[in-house]
Amino acid sequence: MMPNSHINMEKSKYGIDVRRNVKWKTSMMLTEHVKMLREYGAEVKREPRPDLNEWDLEAIHDCLQRASVQKSDTKIKMWRDGEFFYNRGIIESIDLTRRTLELEDPFYLFLLNLNEIVDVTIMD
Repeated sequence: MMPNSHINMEKSKYGIDVRRNVKWKTSMMLTEHVKMLREYGAEVKREPRPDLNEWDLEAIHDCLQRASVQKSDTKIKMWRDGEFFYNRGIIESIDLTRRTLELEDPFYLFLLNLNEIVDVTIMD
């Protein structure tokens, strides 16, 4: 063997020696690890609550009042537990003492919490 000869090693496209490139199989995991991974996945998917200022709250209030008086088709965006929910229908009533809103769609009557509303759109 010549002293200056180099061994022709196969390299992966990442510059890692193929012989040392071990791929670990994840078919067997501890239940604690699976639980932690699921909790992490749920945490990553969480959306932060939108920070609404006075102008935003006033615009939501005006749209709710207009939709309630005109009995317009309305889309309401709500935030609860890190997720956004959308409901669409006609506003039947608004109860400021209980901070609730009744929204009727063709199939169901929803009772929505006013504190969870982050956006209101009149569809008509």
